Amino acid sequence: MQPISADSHVVEAEDVFIGLADKFGDDAPRIMHAGTNRDAIVIPSKGAAGIRRRIGIAGLRRRDGGDTEINRRHGRKPDVDDMSASDVVKIMAQGYDGIRVGIRDGSKRFIDQDEDGIKAEFLYPGFFGLFSFENPQLLVACQKNYNDWLNDYSNAGNGRLYGLAAIPIQDPDEAVRELDRVIKMGYKGGCIPCTAPPETPYSDSCYDPIWSRAEEASFPLSMHVGTNAYTPREFRQNRALRDPIQDYASTQTTIQRTLVDLICRGPASRHPNLKFVVAEFNGGWIAHWLDRVDQAIQRESKFRGTSEYSGESPHEVWSRQFFATIEDDRPAILTRSLIGVDNLMWGSDYPHVDSTWPCSLNVIDEMFDGVPEVERTKITRTNVELLYGLDFSE
Repeated sequence: MQPISADSHVVEAEDVFIGLADKFGDDAPRIMHAGTNRDAIVIPSKGAAGIRRRIGIAGLRRRDGGDTEINRRHGRKPDVDDMSASDVVKIMAQGYDGIRVGIRDGSKRFIDQDEDGIKAEFLYPGFFGLFSFENPQLLVACQKNYNDWLNDYSNAGNGRLYGLAAIPIQDPDEAVRELDRVIKMGYKGGCIPCTAPPETPYSDSCYDPIWSRAEEASFPLSMHVGTNAYTPREFRQNRALRDPIQDYASTQTTIQRTLVDLICRGPASRHPNLKFVVAEFNGGWIAHWLDRVDQAIQRESKFRGTSEYSGESPHEVWSRQFFATIEDDRPAILTRSLIGVDNLMWGSDYPHVDSTWPCSLNVIDEMFDGVPEVERTKITRTNVELLYGLDFSE
């Protein structure tokens, strides 16, 4: 059976940002330098920190008739692309117009899917800043624009594209209204920030109407790496102390605090039918981490003589309600019985630099070496079908 990517991405078109600058001025994102190698989503008030180039890097691996050599290690995604190659530089000089047509046009995305041998994709944003505006009114307006555009892009995919709507959880009332709207539009799931606003963790009761509405609608909520809520300056880590290798290697730490809040502080237990997806944090760390959480609960109970914990084991809550996407994560496959075979879903991350595209089938074959076919099929296909209530029977 052809795999389904539970974690792919879009590159946002100009329509996502139309009208925002008129209302919110220099705090609003807009497209600048279109058609050039400086083509980017720009937030003028943020200076250099507010520039995000619109590129689909993985898509550059197939160019000039598909003769380009792709290097990768056994069981791993392709190596990071050489952006200095002359033909790549030529493509990059065109900006958004130079990326593959399937990235720009949902009706042509099947070309990229067929190149990779996959059946369908679930789509996350490419512009993660969508979740981190300080102004909640701007956040709501931008996410509504995005959801309208993504709906059109996905609907053009002839049943092979499923967008995940952005939910403006920083304004709980607006979040419920947007949930209602996107559910009526036909969305099967949505995205919330992978970190809550520091002053209002996800265990706060203000989010209960959101959890209830999503639970009632069987509408899974995803938390993708990099989609952090706005963090006030006093909560930010000193950039001078940060190390880029450490930051990349420890991305799972950004979701772990959120998971403790959801699993141990009440939301999951109060809404036992609500499903959460931990997207692109991979999963090799999960089994060990769940054991550590369980030990931490026991320690706190003994040391304090009491516990705020709901009483369920973190393993039980995870098994019942949480899913993780993986790419070329052999450690997750080797510990799948501890994480839960039913709780893992494969994703290609296309068209981002970390994507397995266009070698996904080879990566999957190597990563799942020695794994029973029924388990491979669950992780690469049927788990995502069951989660979102879809049937891609061939």
